[in-house]
Amino acid sequence: MLGSAELVDAVLQDPETSPLSDPEKALFQFVRKVNFESVTIGPADIEELHGFGYTDEAIYYAITVCALFNYYNRWIDASGVHPMSDEAHRIGAKRSAQHGYSRSSQPVSAGVPKTE
Repeated sequence: MLGSAELVDAVLQDPETSPLSDPEKALFQFVRKVNFESVTIGPADIEELHGFGYTDEAIYYAITVCALFNYYNRWIDASGVHPMSDEAHRIGAKRSAQHGYSRSSQPVSAGVPKTE
């Protein structure tokens, strides 16, 4: 999604009709379930992602990022921290897309299926 505001807008409006690949759509569906129905997640959900090429490590990473953002957002909302500007979010998103959520300069790709 890096570099394509149109793709990001399409995904935000409706991931299912966006130009995401089928593996990406499956991951978005799973993350939605993590957000709203986590107690219903079972082995079939994980196997579906395996079917799209995701490893256990990649699935764990997606769950962890989702859970941490839920925590951070609630902490920020409740503590009154001022929100970042749209430009600051764009800069942070670009960095995260290139390097993941670590301070490493190595791009993150382990366990994530290749998509066109």
